[in-house]
Amino acid sequence: MSRTDSGLLAPTWSGTPVEATTCDEAWLRAMLEVEAALARSQAKLGLVPAAHAEVITKTAEAGGLDVVALARASRAAANPVVALVPAFTALVAAVDPEAAEHVHRGSTSQDVLDSAAMLIARRVLAQIDGDLSRVAAALATLAEEHRDTLVAGRTLAQHAVPTTFGLKVASWLQLVLDALARVRSVASAGLPASLGGAAGTLAAYGEFAELEGGLPLHGVELIAPFAEELGLAEPVLPWHTVRTPIADLGAVLSFVTGALGKFAVDVQTLSRTEIAEVAEPAAEGRGTSSAMPQKRNPVLATLIVSAARQVPALSLVLAQSMIAEDERPAGAWHAEWQALREALRLTGGATFTAAELAEGLEVDTDRMRANVDLTRGAIVAERLAVALTPVLGKAKAKSLLTSASTEASTTGTSLADVLRPLPDLAGVDLDDLLDPAHYTGAAAQLVDRVLLRYRNYTGS
Repeated sequence: MSRTDSGLLAPTWSGTPVEATTCDEAWLRAMLEVEAALARSQAKLGLVPAAHAEVITKTAEAGGLDVVALARASRAAANPVVALVPAFTALVAAVDPEAAEHVHRGSTSQDVLDSAAMLIARRVLAQIDGDLSRVAAALATLAEEHRDTLVAGRTLAQHAVPTTFGLKVASWLQLVLDALARVRSVASAGLPASLGGAAGTLAAYGEFAELEGGLPLHGVELIAPFAEELGLAEPVLPWHTVRTPIADLGAVLSFVTGALGKFAVDVQTLSRTEIAEVAEPAAEGRGTSSAMPQKRNPVLATLIVSAARQVPALSLVLAQSMIAEDERPAGAWHAEWQALREALRLTGGATFTAAELAEGLEVDTDRMRANVDLTRGAIVAERLAVALTPVLGKAKAKSLLTSASTEASTTGTSLADVLRPLPDLAGVDLDDLLDPAHYTGAAAQLVDRVLLRYRNYTGS
């Protein structure tokens, strides 16, 4: 059966905008764009007749190649460009045989595929940027709305001290802003065109210049116009085995999914039946179970967490590909392709999903307050220990609060009822000390700090 990848086993990105941006057909189009840009940049320097560059460009735009046939033909040379060049040349020759002589002139497979990868990455990063911006805007709204909403702070899965839901959201927002900064840094300067020829010397480009009327070019003159044609950064030198752009991409994609993974795993936890402080936005058929009709599973968060667990491993593959022998490696470069595409897909799918989750997150403030009260006052035991230190001494205050908390938990009574009869606490205002709303520290001010960063970053 002849099929392209539809993402049957990849629900994180299947059906999201990144699917179309990274599919086999998109990669083929990107490689053809590179071939056309090469011809146009050579025409600018007089290395290729302008008319021939136009024919090559129009043929590339028209497409007409069988992506499945190309994929299978690629096994013979271990890369798709070797199969692409003769197939594309034949298409150009059918229009203008002379123009066909200028297809892929002086180039090598890695120039085409690496430059195509940068084109794909640029498009995916633009989608990621847009979706992260949506996530940030939604989280900023939630943080501001719930700046003072009381919620139980949890450490090691247990109630710790009171905090605010606004501060929890602000921590998600801080990570998303960090991710946005990294995405924009790589997108603005870290996506270079690739041009080096067979072994990174640009020798064939210079040799063809000599053939075209003895033009005094070494090949390096082609780098800037080629990069300009593609809208990519101009590299300092060929990067066939200097894989900084790929390693940087992997690191950024890993950070983005990690940042979103923190948000998603918190949503999963808070949406547990016994906690129920938040819920994902409802939609027809979303979160259903094949066996249990009562369930509303947190599937958006699940898709994001799935990506966050996979992308770091893919990023590791990309980092390992930096260990590339000689001037062109055997295997290191080849190992990047699918890892990079899947990392782009998963990250793009995760950010698209996170935007929907953040914009539609349902918050139950009554349940948050009820959960704060579950320990019957023990959630503020730390505050009491601090407040009673001047009265009882540090060691005695901690010992008293430990035994009182244990008694309250064992007997099912409130911490207040255990403490009030104690002679040592006569005259102490327990009502104020036991109010969890009075022990959120600088939570509100910390929220404000993150919101200020958001406004400064977005100019809003």
